[in-house]
Amino acid sequence: MLPVTADDHLPGPVAVLANPTAGRGRHRALLPRLLDGLAAAGRPIRLLPASSPAEAEAACRTAVADGAGALVAVGGDGTVHRALQAVAGTAVPFGPIPAGTGNDFALDTGFPADPLAAAAVIAEAVRDGRSQPVDLARMVGADGVERWYGAVLAAGFDAIVNERANRMRWPRGPRRYDLAILVELARLRPRRYTLRLDGVPHDLDAVLVAVGNCPTYGGGMRICPDADPTDGLLDVVVAGRVNRRTLIRVKPRIYQGTHVSHPLVRSFRARTVELAAEGITSYADGERSLRLPVTISAVPGALRLLR
Repeated sequence: MLPVTADDHLPGPVAVLANPTAGRGRHRALLPRLLDGLAAAGRPIRLLPASSPAEAEAACRTAVADGAGALVAVGGDGTVHRALQAVAGTAVPFGPIPAGTGNDFALDTGFPADPLAAAAVIAEAVRDGRSQPVDLARMVGADGVERWYGAVLAAGFDAIVNERANRMRWPRGPRRYDLAILVELARLRPRRYTLRLDGVPHDLDAVLVAVGNCPTYGGGMRICPDADPTDGLLDVVVAGRVNRRTLIRVKPRIYQGTHVSHPLVRSFRARTVELAAEGITSYADGERSLRLPVTISAVPGALRLLR
């Protein structure tokens, strides 16, 4: 898709949301250099104050409402997810600087993996008044709550593992997630899902369900390998009645995207996905999101990327 070029420079300051704990803090010392790189665009830079995910999201919404000319998120997919809630469906362009443990949305939409290089790309786009439209996924819960996501919605085994890990108080760090995997593997069982894909119903038993706007989640796992955030469609990947041994054997193949050739894995494509199952809380862009049932729609051009 061809870039859109504005006649004039962006009108307001560049608002920057930075998560100092992203990627376990390994890029924290880079922030002054990243801000300097963004300032090369010739626009005022405004660093948004936020000490929690909720405050981060609120700060982004306020910045957009107050006339920010652009919004930049420094962090991983969780930081990007918070920022997307503010810019989705607006004319305010957005730039992700990958500085987290998982940077799937930034990398899948063509930004450099190096944070400084990504900042340079964004600064050039701001300076030139250039942006490129990409799709987002809009999800609506049974109570009418609306959320947006850029990468992948997990609504199966991976979501269940995340939910358990978030409830655990011990151990701390990555080992908590590893323990949650072991616990949920021992409890693994197919669950009954109802899918409606553009109105066509599919009732199935599955252990893993993912709805992707982009191909990857979890720091590079190509769960929906054919997803394209510019095609106006969502990719749905379902692993059916898979036992523990098969899941352990197939899961490493997700990094290459070759799991979709397994006979128990099915792929679909649709503009609108209605997804229902008992007792599942979804995770979007790795962040705890809405409880099923949800309706997910591909929204073409919902985001303007600074590229």
